[in-house]
Amino acid sequence: MIRSFLTVSSGTLASRLLGFVRDSALAALLGAGSVADAFLAAFQLVNVVRRLLTEGGLNAALVPSWLRVREAGGVAAAAAYAGRVLGTITAVLIVATALLALVMPLVITVLAPGFTGRESLRLAVDNARLMLPYLAFAGPVTVMMALLNAQGRFALTAFSPLLFNIALIAVMAVLLVVQPDATRSAQIIAATVGIAGLLQLSVLVLRRGENIATPFRVSFDKEIRGFLGKAVPGMMASSAPQLLVVAGAIIASSSPSAVSWLYFANRLVELPLGIVGVAMGTVLIPELTRAVRAEDRAAVAHAESRGLELAVGLALPATLGLIVLSEPIVRLLFEHGAFTADDTTATARALMWLTLALPAHVLVKALSPAFFAREDTMTPLTAALKGVVLAIASAFLFSHWYGTEGIAAAIAVGAWSMAFSLIRGGAKVFGFSIDREAKRRLPRIALAALAMGALLWLATRSLPSLTSSAHGLVQAILLLVVILAGIAIYGLLLRLFGVIGWRDAVNAVRQTKGSGLR
Repeated sequence: MIRSFLTVSSGTLASRLLGFVRDSALAALLGAGSVADAFLAAFQLVNVVRRLLTEGGLNAALVPSWLRVREAGGVAAAAAYAGRVLGTITAVLIVATALLALVMPLVITVLAPGFTGRESLRLAVDNARLMLPYLAFAGPVTVMMALLNAQGRFALTAFSPLLFNIALIAVMAVLLVVQPDATRSAQIIAATVGIAGLLQLSVLVLRRGENIATPFRVSFDKEIRGFLGKAVPGMMASSAPQLLVVAGAIIASSSPSAVSWLYFANRLVELPLGIVGVAMGTVLIPELTRAVRAEDRAAVAHAESRGLELAVGLALPATLGLIVLSEPIVRLLFEHGAFTADDTTATARALMWLTLALPAHVLVKALSPAFFAREDTMTPLTAALKGVVLAIASAFLFSHWYGTEGIAAAIAVGAWSMAFSLIRGGAKVFGFSIDREAKRRLPRIALAALAMGALLWLATRSLPSLTSSAHGLVQAILLLVVILAGIAIYGLLLRLFGVIGWRDAVNAVRQTKGSGLR
């Protein structure tokens, strides 16, 4: 499981790093004004659907049902079932894309009510319609990725999303040279989103190997209706972090530049969340499903324990690092072109509060597979909806007192509400199986992360060039050195506290099925 986790995490890390390059170019082209707010409101809509479909959400329903069909009827029956799923989802999303294009003004008004009566509404509607073709391509991409993951083939699905960012970066590089006005740039980038989806689909179709989804046809029989009934709640629950950001944007749309500040702050939170969260959804669900179906309590406990250790071990130091280094990171990545120093300050303050949601998001990603493996998608969905409602109510109140920072804090409140709901639900229904090693390691992991965070804080106080107006290259080098030193110190502390040894880590990576980190 560790090897598969690292494969998916590596692909996600590469995609997120390219995403930073993309967003840095986007900030330089559009800045953080009304044009950027309109584009990002539209992009957020498409991005939520993209994440909902392609980043692990469909695994929650398709992997358990596909494995069940294969066990009962063999490879041919599983391929026929997958072909019906592929055809049906593709057809549904094509129809949904057409309907969304017709009612897009209403959709944007609901998602960004503050745009009403402003030019931002028209711009957001135009951009969203240009992006919509991506949704039609996202359907078959989703199914192919889930089927490959169900067979333990993670490499192609982990790295194919890179094409999305590569296409956008290539177009934005040309725009930075040509330098059209911001409105025109936003429209060109929006149109590129659909092309990026086509590239990703082409790679998956051409490289999928044997026919794992054939014959291809549309069907709404009882089996497919049952699948859709589980898939929709599961995908919505898996997209809880993005739904919370959308909830925050609903309130932020009435304040100029607030949508942009929240977007760029959230992009930094998504790096560690993507590395841990996507891998959790992609790797843990097949692992837990096999263990649950085999009624192997030891395997269930092993998968849940190792997943929780990896989640906490990566998310907690990332949270502390982003809080301590928020302003220098935002300045280095985004303060170029139309993105000003004032935008950096506002984005960094929002990031500090938004980062408090990261441990909760990762807990949700680590706990949800225990429900999905038992084909229970409603409990995570209920937890997600409660969190969204609480976030909107909190954001409405906090924004009056603290502005964008209050909205970011409200998103963190909603995230922790989701995490606590899943903890209560899981303990009540089936109980979480945490083994003795996890109980021993988790406090030590937390102590190592806190020590690393304290040392990072001291480093920022002793290196004024890191937070001053020093040359960009100097700041970049200092920031890189501080981050690498923090990672090295954290690894050393884990070793000293007896959490993991170097030989054990190497063995875990080499093994496809191991006994975990000892």
